Amino acid sequence: MKPITHQVPYHAQWESPELVPGILAGTALAVDDPLWAQSGAADREEYEYWSWRLCGVACLRMALDYWWGVSPPAVRLAGECLEAGAYVRHPDGRLDGLVHAPFAAYAERRWGLHAEAVSPLPVERIQAELVDGRLVMLSVHPSIRTLDPDPPRPGGHLVLAVGATDDTLLIHNPSGFPDGSQSFAPVPWSALPRYYANRGIVLGGPGGEG
Repeated sequence: MKPITHQVPYHAQWESPELVPGILAGTALAVDDPLWAQSGAADREEYEYWSWRLCGVACLRMALDYWWGVSPPAVRLAGECLEAGAYVRHPDGRLDGLVHAPFAAYAERRWGLHAEAVSPLPVERIQAELVDGRLVMLSVHPSIRTLDPDPPRPGGHLVLAVGATDDTLLIHNPSGFPDGSQSFAPVPWSALPRYYANRGIVLGGPGGEG
């Protein structure tokens, strides 16, 4: 395939991308993120709760920034997704989501994007959608950030596919590290099946176009 890279702005699921390694390692706390208020959260505790669960919202923010030039506050978007059924919050604080089908319906209704929840979503279609100008949210294991040779299972985290070559998929990873696994991070196609749950959400601009 002809190499393709969509120049999509990057957004992490935490407001300060440089803090991601420390937050994930437990040496830094999300409540201490100096930019927490930019998320739209009411307080630091609300930000901390949502920040661990915003990978899908971060992907949406990147797509909106790419096509519309806007990146609404992450926690406010999460609240809209909750109302739309894309998250399900339990009384004990547990959160189910991101649920793909209601999220896709929300993205179309609220933001005028083409959005389609697809399962199974084979590699060949990912490539074709990227060639046609669309972006693809992929369900992968979070250890894709380090290309872990032995992840425990596929899925559990969402990244945004933004480009490809014959050998490599390029992703924006909301919980990637600033050493090269955040934006335009290369993932060999041969390694992708270790992490990929074979499902995702295809996003297109107004009218379904890229």
